[in-house]
Amino acid sequence: MSEEKMNVEQLLAKATKPAADAMLLHPFYRGKVETALKCTVRDFNDFAIWYTPGVAAPCKAIAANPELVYEYTNKWNTVAVVSDGTRVLGLGDIGPKAGLPVMEGKALLYKYLGGVDGVAIMVGTKDPDAIIDLVLNLQPGWGGVNLEDISNPKCFYILDTLREKAEIPVWHDDQQGTATVTLAGLINALKVVGKKMSEVKITFIGTGASNVAISRLIFGWGADPAKCLMVDSKGILGKHRKDLEMRKAEYVDKWKLCNITNAEDREGDIPDAMKGAEVVIALSKSGPGVILPEWVKGMAKDSILFACANPVPEIWPWEAKEAGVAVMATGRSDFPNQVNNSLGFPGIFRGTLDVRARTITDEMCFAAAQALADHVGDKLDHEHIMPTMDDWEVFPREAAAVAMKAIEQGLALKPVTYEEEFENATKIIRRSRQLTQMMMAQGFIPEAPEDVKPPEVDVETVKSAY
Repeated sequence: MSEEKMNVEQLLAKATKPAADAMLLHPFYRGKVETALKCTVRDFNDFAIWYTPGVAAPCKAIAANPELVYEYTNKWNTVAVVSDGTRVLGLGDIGPKAGLPVMEGKALLYKYLGGVDGVAIMVGTKDPDAIIDLVLNLQPGWGGVNLEDISNPKCFYILDTLREKAEIPVWHDDQQGTATVTLAGLINALKVVGKKMSEVKITFIGTGASNVAISRLIFGWGADPAKCLMVDSKGILGKHRKDLEMRKAEYVDKWKLCNITNAEDREGDIPDAMKGAEVVIALSKSGPGVILPEWVKGMAKDSILFACANPVPEIWPWEAKEAGVAVMATGRSDFPNQVNNSLGFPGIFRGTLDVRARTITDEMCFAAAQALADHVGDKLDHEHIMPTMDDWEVFPREAAAVAMKAIEQGLALKPVTYEEEFENATKIIRRSRQLTQMMMAQGFIPEAPEDVKPPEVDVETVKSAY
């Protein structure tokens, strides 16, 4: 067997191992998050403080001044992760029960990376108005809401309606979170290849919630929509798409993109849209084989490819690199250049909650993207355009940047300085990480089974494929 084939087989083994380990560890731990106490219980007399009769005093205080709920309860630090399970990862409509492992994972990342208490709320309805009513009725007990894995196009309607009506920040991570992190990655990828945002031709493969929001932020950062192409399951978007024109009331965002992109009125499918593109941002369907190496070869010199479908990218990174891509990114943590919303939402919500912002604007997302991009610093190169989740200091920096933008926009009810928020966020996030590590060290979180360990892939072998 050739060395090249061995390298690919080792990389494939590495890429498929997380799924196998997940099937062992999920039943072993029976979930990823639990409720833990944050107050002292010195003896049973303390129950009279935390519950009846003592608890009546803070209840009466909140009744007299509702804003005290943020001071006397954990509302200030809680986020509901709400999903109907209709668009889970790259798996589609698998239902709320099957989507629960993902939402628990989201809650884990909120806590470990952002110090935020996230709780999965799986809903048994696909009716967008019912979901809106549910979230509005849940508001009293939550500091914010993270919509997750809700299908297109109703996800846009749900988010827009809730942002208008809710008194707490509501965001759709598949839209705003993915868009923020992708913008940060593109800012740095363009630095690596020496190109300007305003000049590059970008092809977006997939026009679901993620790429619609990504394109909005990227255009807002200075990319020229007229030079860009969007591709959905029926081909390139443009004014020629009569199927979307006839349903423009339903597909408002898609029809808008038909009118502002594709100035050349090009038609065709993915390979046609990739010809001559300097950047391809794909969030379509799980691969591999969605993007072929021969299509990559038709891209411009010093090309950038983000293949971010989950759980498997549209094309394997080593195939894209061999086909000539200069900067390759995926949504996975086991490959270089992870462009994944897990780098965004923990810090963004940390800053939003800390200053009690009423909403999360595109400008707050821009601030987070810039903080993410800047954090890479002098480590920036073809294989390091983003921080990793191990670079935990990036999350308090994001939090502080977001908080300052919220204050600047007049959206914060609890203004602080940058230094104060950075110190506060650092303290909260460090506590969360150390708490988990302490519980592991003391056996309160048991060790994983012996047969679940990192794959035996030599680091140099992995690097050689890139």
